[in-house]
Amino acid sequence: MDLAGAYLDHLRAVFPEATLLTESIGRAGPFGPAGFRLAIDCANGATTTVAPALFGGLAFEIVVIGNHPDGRNINLRFGSTHPDELVRTVVERGLPMGVAFDGDGDRAIFVDHRGEIVNGDAVLLMCATQLQREGRLKGGAIVATVMSNIGLELALQSRGIELIRCAVGDKYVMEEMLARGLSLGGEQSGHVIFSDYLFTGDGLCTALNVLRTVALTGRTLAELAGDLTAYPQVLLNVRVRERIELKNVAPVAAVISRVESRLAGHGRLLVRYSGTEPLLRVMLEGRDEHEIRAWAHEIVEVVKEHLG
Repeated sequence: MDLAGAYLDHLRAVFPEATLLTESIGRAGPFGPAGFRLAIDCANGATTTVAPALFGGLAFEIVVIGNHPDGRNINLRFGSTHPDELVRTVVERGLPMGVAFDGDGDRAIFVDHRGEIVNGDAVLLMCATQLQREGRLKGGAIVATVMSNIGLELALQSRGIELIRCAVGDKYVMEEMLARGLSLGGEQSGHVIFSDYLFTGDGLCTALNVLRTVALTGRTLAELAGDLTAYPQVLLNVRVRERIELKNVAPVAAVISRVESRLAGHGRLLVRYSGTEPLLRVMLEGRDEHEIRAWAHEIVEVVKEHLG
């Protein structure tokens, strides 16, 4: 059976207000009279056969790249993990924005008119705010992983939205959303889940929700993404000889406690063992990159002395 048509019909229901962009903003805005122009990077993958039909059918003027799969070039120099070509296309053609999907189509990363990358954290913030505005943000909370920037947490907090963190992986995001009955969750990588429409990440659904937010707010993608102030992040790995519960190694527990007290609500520390390698990962976020880098090295040195 060919289910592409039913899939596209389901997606179109996400953005019934598409004409707000394709008619009003396109004529009045700075990007020309031909309608809202959008660059699409299909990563030479799954979205090649559906994305052009979806956005073209919604009357967007589209520029499509990464749409020549040959069985070997999926994600090769195109897609959400390689957005350089999309950045070049958006900037050189003066487009309002672009979106890059990954090979299997479950992720979406965006590029604003200046060529700046807009990742999943910014998407979660703008879409959570829009859902809250419409009274559709179930539970007044969203789910993100431990890797999402503390800037997202603080921005949501200022809007009265709770951020619930989970382990890295869309499986864990979905499990937490289902357990709490929430409508939005995702990862910094661009894997975002809108449970009102689908119970899995879907790049096309994410793109439509972002475009809908642009349309309903009348703001550009760059302006919406600018609501997120991403804090500097430092990630260091240190090799360990064995995985010992860190609270049972007094000097390591002590240095972790000291750093956490220094952060004092304006930063975040995450110390965890790798799931696949004999490594301890030390991640810090805070206002001053030089400061948090020094603190990260302080932890690493103690770990080397007692566990390395």
